[in-house]
Amino acid sequence: MRNLIISFCFTISLIFLFSPAFSQYKEYKIGAKGDTVNAINNDGQKTGKWVIEVGEIRGEPGYVEEGMYKKGVKHGYWRKYSNVGDLIGLENYFMGGKTGLQQYYNYLGQLEREEFWKGYNPDSPYDTIPIYGTGSGEIVDYKLVKAEPYSVRHGDWRYFNPETGKLLRTEKWELNRLVNPEAPRVVTKPAYEKPKKVEKTAEMQQWELKNKGKKGAVRDGRTGI
Repeated sequence: MRNLIISFCFTISLIFLFSPAFSQYKEYKIGAKGDTVNAINNDGQKTGKWVIEVGEIRGEPGYVEEGMYKKGVKHGYWRKYSNVGDLIGLENYFMGGKTGLQQYYNYLGQLEREEFWKGYNPDSPYDTIPIYGTGSGEIVDYKLVKAEPYSVRHGDWRYFNPETGKLLRTEKWELNRLVNPEAPRVVTKPAYEKPKKVEKTAEMQQWELKNKGKKGAVRDGRTGI
């Protein structure tokens, strides 16, 4: 009886101990390891660790992603897994926008591509963007604009042969603008090329005149007659 009372008191103590922590959440789930996941705070914002299942969309296979939310947006490193648990993506977020290196793999764990993004800091109200000329594509000026919490493609995007690891092509981006796509050059030739006309020398013309009409006459390359 005494042990039962002690156990009951201990349980009640745990409830009071952890209830202040859980009171900050409007909704939450308990993960497989007993941790709190998919929590929504009293302000209606997603917070802490989240595990999100995405179903099949337009023929594309579904996946599972996990990472952290901060102030209602994705923040820090996120991992993407196939439905059978294979790692297929490593992404990095800053306050809701992709930033820096992102890596994507096939279902055998082989690297397929690397992306670079620039995430805008919502705490920094302005950003400087380049103004390009209409003809040459060179930067002619810069403009100060209000920054929004979003991200743009910025840096080198690399595509690989997943089986060999060989780099197939590189794309260079500047603030969502493709500046110099690099891809293997394909040299094409016309289906038919007209033979070039050979200019005859005086010796060649003299030989043809001397041997005109003769059967079996073969010029052996000598300049003499």
